[in-house]
Amino acid sequence: MGKKNKIKIKTKSLIYLLVPLFLSVAFLFLPIAQAATLYTTPTSGSYNIGQNFSVVIYVSSPDKAINAVSGALRFPSDKLEVVSLSKNNSAVSLWVQEPSFSNSQGTINFEGIVLNPGYTGSAGRVLTVSFRTKANGSAPLTFSSGSVLANDGQGTNVLTGLGSASFAIEVPVTGPAAQNAESPTVTAGTLPAPQIKSDTHPDSDAWYNNNRPEFFWDLPAGASSLRLLVSDKPQDSPSVVYTPAITSRQLDPLDDGIWYLHIQLRNNAGWGGVGHLRFQIDTANPEYFTVRQEIDEDITSPIRRFYFDAYDSASGISHYEIQIGNSSLQAWEDDGLHVYQTPILSPGRHTAIFKAFDKAGNYLTQIAEFIVEPLEAPLISNYQKFLTTGDPFIIQGQTYPDSQVIFWLQREASDPKSYIINADKEGKFVFLADEKIKEGVYSFWAQAIDQRGARSKLSAKTVVLVEPPSWGRFGNLTLNFLSLAVPVVALIFLLFVFILKLQKRLQKIKSRIRKESGEAHRTFHYGVAYLKEMYQKNANLLSKYLAKEKLTKKEMQELEDLKKELEIAIGIMEKEIEDVEKEAR
Repeated sequence: MGKKNKIKIKTKSLIYLLVPLFLSVAFLFLPIAQAATLYTTPTSGSYNIGQNFSVVIYVSSPDKAINAVSGALRFPSDKLEVVSLSKNNSAVSLWVQEPSFSNSQGTINFEGIVLNPGYTGSAGRVLTVSFRTKANGSAPLTFSSGSVLANDGQGTNVLTGLGSASFAIEVPVTGPAAQNAESPTVTAGTLPAPQIKSDTHPDSDAWYNNNRPEFFWDLPAGASSLRLLVSDKPQDSPSVVYTPAITSRQLDPLDDGIWYLHIQLRNNAGWGGVGHLRFQIDTANPEYFTVRQEIDEDITSPIRRFYFDAYDSASGISHYEIQIGNSSLQAWEDDGLHVYQTPILSPGRHTAIFKAFDKAGNYLTQIAEFIVEPLEAPLISNYQKFLTTGDPFIIQGQTYPDSQVIFWLQREASDPKSYIINADKEGKFVFLADEKIKEGVYSFWAQAIDQRGARSKLSAKTVVLVEPPSWGRFGNLTLNFLSLAVPVVALIFLLFVFILKLQKRLQKIKSRIRKESGEAHRTFHYGVAYLKEMYQKNANLLSKYLAKEKLTKKEMQELEDLKKELEIAIGIMEKEIEDVEKEAR
């Protein structure tokens, strides 16, 4: 084999060796795909009808910090109903939209923000949902939508998966026997102790505010009589006899406390075993419940603290329910410190309603009112009032250090878009539109959220005009000019045609007037000549008459006046005819 061939073989071998090595190294340096999921815990379980249980919604983002999470969880409304939503210990710092639920539609909705530096981890608590079971069967929980935004200044959605859960709901079984209950020895052949059930007091360990409980049991074949007793002792034997045996009983009103129902059946062999069932009644409200607000000198603080003090002598305090403003009702369990801390609140006047519940569902209510003052609005320091389509849309401003800024941008009458940007340590922030802006009038405004979650006032709306390029403006001007000029030219043309027709019509009218005025002039002159002739004849006759008979001075004056008036009338008529002829010309 020649030297050249050996070199070629070595080169190929080297390439075959280096290419996989290069690909392996390149793979190590490739960016790892960021992944985030929304899921619920637990994912399965079995519960009785009428039982309460809780499900926690978590967000997982172990590789990248996130600053916003939202979702919609669906549940079967015929199997489950939401009792309350709790935001306690949530990784979400600020709720853009308060968590809400609809038991008629079977939906739970939430949308919140995690303040800087965001959340990183695999078990970020978002929301705790308390359910109550309604009917037996399977009850699946599924996310119909969701989003998890990275804290990268661009709002990148890093959500890659949505979890699910399914629960089994069963018909409740009979509660446990009474504590320390003892049944006498059962004689052979007698009936066993009956299993006592109740729809009003199904759980022997629970408290109920119904003091007229109802119970029922099955009668086996051969049961002829029944003995029953209600007492406060777990080991009593029944003494009230019912013949024939009954299958149910509603008790008369009982006092608050722990009670026991004892039942024994009889057949031909005698009295059998005794069944016992404990039930607990508490119909009274807690003895007292007081609420004291912690004094905070910083009136912009979005978190307020309240000290609770409540007591119930019968069943004891179970939990608290709290509603602030129009937010959804949330359950809160005391950790022993008796201090309730509100979630991050928006600026404004707030009314908080607090309820202290005992274990039977009785409660007392307290109300507190307080005000959260807003921070000062962000200052917009630099922007261009006039832009051309395609230009970068850049807004610079100043606000609180290390805060977040919600920036809204609206084009004319369209819905505004919101963006979340971060201010630096000096409070400076820059907004850059992530898409090319179109022609039109834009409005923008901003709101700051500091590291505590306190919100500022909204900045004043500012307007920016975005115009097309110069050639585009010329084209638009040309189109605008033409759109205006064409109707004007058409109108002038129509007016010109109208004037020509009017002029022809006027010419005809003038010709007719000249003809008529000429005939009137001739007729008038003929009439005047006739009048003058008649006047002259009468004047001659009158002169002859005057030669014979002399008129008085008065008669002579009247004759002279008649002559003058006749001459004046003739002159006026001649002038009017001349004027008509001038107008006709």
